Amino acid sequence: MAQSQQAGAAAIGRLALPTGVDPRRLLWPYVIGVGLYHLLALLALLPWCFSWAGVVVGLLGITVFGTLGINLCFHRLLTHRGLSVPRWLEHGLVVLGVCAFQDTPARWVAVHRRHHEHSDAQPDPHSPRVNLFWSHIGWMLVDNTELARLGIFERYAKDILRDPFYRALERGWRYAGILLGSWVVFFLLGALGALATGSDAAEALRLGVSLLVWGVFLRTVAVWHITWSVNSFSHRFGTQRFATGDDSRNNLMVALLSAGEGWHNNHHAEPRSARHGRGWRELDQTWACIWLLERLGLARGVARPRR
Repeated sequence: MAQSQQAGAAAIGRLALPTGVDPRRLLWPYVIGVGLYHLLALLALLPWCFSWAGVVVGLLGITVFGTLGINLCFHRLLTHRGLSVPRWLEHGLVVLGVCAFQDTPARWVAVHRRHHEHSDAQPDPHSPRVNLFWSHIGWMLVDNTELARLGIFERYAKDILRDPFYRALERGWRYAGILLGSWVVFFLLGALGALATGSDAAEALRLGVSLLVWGVFLRTVAVWHITWSVNSFSHRFGTQRFATGDDSRNNLMVALLSAGEGWHNNHHAEPRSARHGRGWRELDQTWACIWLLERLGLARGVARPRR
């Protein structure tokens, strides 16, 4: 195991960009979207946008949209099929994942499955062996012909696109409609809540904007960086329990921030397992949610670690 760790560490920084990447060709929809959300998240620094309700909604949103939408649904349910749930619940969780603004379910699944197939080799979409910035965010912002939707969908996401619901989300207006609808919901939650407690229109506007900034923009950016940290820091820093042939690491800090996704070497050792943390010392809040769904009879076929 120690030899595997040393070999992986020695190889870091020696990998060329994946075949098909042209760093001169920016993907402007991604650049603009990511940049705009970061700028709007900075509004949280303005005193006028601050409210304790906004802080609470933002923190809860990290769990609802990050832990349930991305970790449980996009990752452990859709990508690795580590469990199954009723179709109505699956689609509901997918809506939460869409609100995290990390691309459509089919593309998210396809890119992640490609990552597992070529982990820390040149075709890996986001290995930190290129550099840490590349694995964290850079890979999304430039053109990569190997990740063209039709190509990766045919190879990695055919099972996802058999469902008409997921095919519909590939039509941009449906995906955008869910995102914009979430903006409206958070704004109205704050504004109508203020009016219901007797506040005037000015305070209702302020609270509506506060919940929009904290509950949507800042929360989305926070969940982005938490998810991206699994790709970057959990392939660079931490420990390896299993010799997986790649640089995946168990990273305590990332695990705490990401509700269990940071036990990444465990995950690469057994990708289908719905439980990433091993034992009580490796806290895995996403697994706790899956365990609860199983106890309630809403999750079946839950895959557990086999070693």
